[in-house]
Amino acid sequence: MSGIAIETARLRLRSWCDEDRAPFAAMSADRDVMEHLGGPVGRVESDAGIERLAACEAAQGHTFWAIERKHDGAMIGFCGLRRGGHEGTPVPDELEIGWRLSRDAWGCGYAREAAQASLDWGWRNRADSRIAAWTVPANVASWGLMLRLGMVHRPELDFDHPAFPPGHRLSRHLVYTICRPA
Repeated sequence: MSGIAIETARLRLRSWCDEDRAPFAAMSADRDVMEHLGGPVGRVESDAGIERLAACEAAQGHTFWAIERKHDGAMIGFCGLRRGGHEGTPVPDELEIGWRLSRDAWGCGYAREAAQASLDWGWRNRADSRIAAWTVPANVASWGLMLRLGMVHRPELDFDHPAFPPGHRLSRHLVYTICRPA
């Protein structure tokens, strides 16, 4: 394993590897996991997603890293930081925190643990004054975590995602930010 490795009590956030392809494909094909993300995708698309995230890490020094559960070594999702790629929105170059977990990892506090570790890493290693996140209004679990992390809803930054037609259930996105601790 190369690149970043962030340790928490129960998790390891790390660079992506070939062994992550099958569990990531299974997670990406799960209708519940992908409900607020455009729907399930197949293996080719999920593999391409890993390639994009690995390229992001190579270019930026950080990405949405694979989350490995320490006690059994299972890859259970991703969490981390990335910048840019959101042209046509009010947050085109924001440092973004994001996460996605497999359904069997929901409700265990893993997302909160990984997200807090990612924020802590960001404050130690990036000069940004704030970190942002966004999701659709229906994704209560995601924006609820944003609030628990201390993020604040920024309605002036909310946007309609250019990848979806106007009025589509996934078009509207709520933006939350957290400022660098004093």
